[in-house]
Amino acid sequence: MTNSSQKVAFLVATEGIEQVELTEPWKAVEQAGHTPVLVSTEPGRVQAFDHLDKADTFEVDVTVADAEVGDYAALVLPGGVANPDALRTDADAVSFVRTFVESGKPVAAICHAPWTLAEAGVLQGRHLTSWPSLQTDLRNAGAAWSDEELVVDGNLITSRNPDDLPVFSKALVDALNG
Repeated sequence: MTNSSQKVAFLVATEGIEQVELTEPWKAVEQAGHTPVLVSTEPGRVQAFDHLDKADTFEVDVTVADAEVGDYAALVLPGGVANPDALRTDADAVSFVRTFVESGKPVAAICHAPWTLAEAGVLQGRHLTSWPSLQTDLRNAGAAWSDEELVVDGNLITSRNPDDLPVFSKALVDALNG
């Protein structure tokens, strides 16, 4: 597949998504000439948040139960506290994330999103960062955790919070463009 028009899956739950952690990488993917696809646990619209306040809603393109890892060049996991917490309880979402990480394709997770990586059982021996309150959970899942704006370990790209979005989005686009 050429670098032009690769599809990138953005996996979210139905609510609790930190809006800027969805929209900023989405814009970066589009500006790089790729096609972002909103994947969620249910069809319809998802509710994003600006911290604890409701923000915009976004139309789901495909449910995770119907999504195929082979159709996408990369996976983005936006944060927000409730979003990855809900994804961790959805068997299809956890399986999709596990298969994606195991595929070797880029997986970019920001803020609280690495919770879903922990649930997928793919962090043993990996190095990553996240929102600081997740560090014990991630270490318990076998990961090395550090407080850095960006950690790239193989196909895993992680950042801590919205302040890190510029370097996070650049690392995602660099991984997509090889």
